[in-house]
Amino acid sequence: MSDILSQAEIEALLSSLSDNPEGGTEVAQPNAGSSIISNGPQSFGGGSLRKNRAPVSYELYDFRRSDKFSKDQLKTLQILHETFARLGGTGLSGYLRTPVTVELVSLEQIPYEEYIRSINQSVFTVLSIPPLTGQAVMEIEFNLVFTMIDKLLGGTGKGISRRSLTDIEKPLVRQMVEKLFVALKNAWEGVVIVNPGIEAMETSSQFVQICPPSDVVVTLLFEVKIGASRGAMSICIPYLLLKPITTKLSAQKWFVNTSRKNNSTSKRLLSLQVGRSDIECTVKLGNSELSILEFLNLKVGDVLELDQKKDENLVLNVGEIPKFEGKPGLRGKRVTFTVLNTVDPE
Repeated sequence: MSDILSQAEIEALLSSLSDNPEGGTEVAQPNAGSSIISNGPQSFGGGSLRKNRAPVSYELYDFRRSDKFSKDQLKTLQILHETFARLGGTGLSGYLRTPVTVELVSLEQIPYEEYIRSINQSVFTVLSIPPLTGQAVMEIEFNLVFTMIDKLLGGTGKGISRRSLTDIEKPLVRQMVEKLFVALKNAWEGVVIVNPGIEAMETSSQFVQICPPSDVVVTLLFEVKIGASRGAMSICIPYLLLKPITTKLSAQKWFVNTSRKNNSTSKRLLSLQVGRSDIECTVKLGNSELSILEFLNLKVGDVLELDQKKDENLVLNVGEIPKFEGKPGLRGKRVTFTVLNTVDPE
């Protein structure tokens, strides 16, 4: 029976391994007839010890920047805020009476402290998004803010190199932010019905603390074009605020919810909004052709003959489209129109 290696021989082997970790140097050969007890993938042959290790594949991972959202969820957030950019540009265009283009530039998940460090001179709007718990931030560069204020007040849209807002400018900025909130609410309807509201407005990032510095947030960077002027706008949403709806951020579920919404809630909301709209209705009594000379010679008391017969129904137009037929009447001293039937669309 072969002997076990002595303590001195084991220490010699370990010393040689530490001198050359890759196992390329010969080590002391044990006494003849000795055996080695080994639990690893090492082999002993020809008096040398070699490591038979396969190459290790690994990927660097930063625990301070751990990913909270999957690619599918980020894609859904991108689609939602591309819609927000389009609706926000339309809303600001009507409010400022000038073409405004908003475009989503980037979307990423980073620690909150990194987002705050990247921004210096801007107007920060801290917003709540009920029914979601927590706060988010909408940031707009000062140059862009003053360009919008100048346009709103009838100017050419010239920016101002100033880093504060006056008491008159603050309400104007709030109104413009609320226009963007309407676009944000409409864009999120496919996932959750939210009601954004302004909690605070600051001009320094050190007063904007919506979550711990190490928490992961989703940051969305937008480019805003107002005529020849350009500026940046961003939205920062903490992961903890979005956590309750992360399961709804799947693209498949989002599209399913969208089609379902179009069948029920969307139709009800659309009917409600359209029902409050004012439309112009006109009743055409008839036509009469006159020459220019006859028109110029018209005077009070003249009677014009119309092509409408007294026993024929009159037509009520909604806008310029004929919709109903009926008869004229009186209610007290007011002329009325009694609807008898609808007009064939053809």
